[in-house]
Amino acid sequence: MILITGANGQLGSDFKRIFNEKNMEYIGTDYKELDITDISKVEEFLKDKNINLIINCAAYNNVDKAEEEKDLCYRLNAYSPRDLALLAKKIGAEYITYSTDFVFDGKKKSPYVEEDEVNPLSVYSQSKALGEKLVLESYDKAFVIRTSWVFGMGNNNFNKQVINWSKGKDSLTIVDDQVSSPTYSYDLALYTLKLLETKKYGLYHLSNSGVASKYDQGKYVLDSIGWKGTLNRGKSSDFNLPAKRAEYSKLDSSKLENLIGEKLPTWESGIDRFLKEMREKGEI
Repeated sequence: MILITGANGQLGSDFKRIFNEKNMEYIGTDYKELDITDISKVEEFLKDKNINLIINCAAYNNVDKAEEEKDLCYRLNAYSPRDLALLAKKIGAEYITYSTDFVFDGKKKSPYVEEDEVNPLSVYSQSKALGEKLVLESYDKAFVIRTSWVFGMGNNNFNKQVINWSKGKDSLTIVDDQVSSPTYSYDLALYTLKLLETKKYGLYHLSNSGVASKYDQGKYVLDSIGWKGTLNRGKSSDFNLPAKRAEYSKLDSSKLENLIGEKLPTWESGIDRFLKEMREKGEI
């Protein structure tokens, strides 16, 4: 049996979708059913359920608010992932958890590989970097997967924000000095499962292929929905956000691609499929 924590978010929703398509049994929980910061309750919840895989999709993702809510952010992104890893070890289950491109400072200017040194710039990214370290130290049957700029149907994200911003407006400004790769949560879930089949545990990068700035991503979405307004280029410094962000954080996914013998889809293809889903659900 598979346990998914954070099952109602973007990534968790796509795991559920894939498992439903494959007729695989799973238990999907969100914080209302299962608070991962209370590991004794999690252990009690898992009793007699014969869990052989834990997929942790729960996280604290509000990058700016984390500057104020440091303790909660660290509990959800560092200590709880470690506790879940230790619990997985105790019950003999495999374990998957997620990290972020934000653990890098963006000074490299070429795609980051798994061996590159982390230098997180914000509370959020520091909590994620610590979480990676603690999990990998705690359990040798764990996957820690760094990803970037995730978007999917299960929650709010940059693509949905851009669509909402465009409504009734003929001019928008989006920053062009943050560069990485947008990642479709369905692809993130699907390729995680392909990686899981290899049993080659450890740290991996998994994001859609190609490189984009926030401006590029926004322009692609707006062009795809037929918006006729003017899109202007902005700079991060124009917006005075509390948390510092890396200017360049593109992840190199070739370690994973070489292992599974498959190239990851492009970010444009991910956005195309995401927008198709939104249209089918009548959301655009």
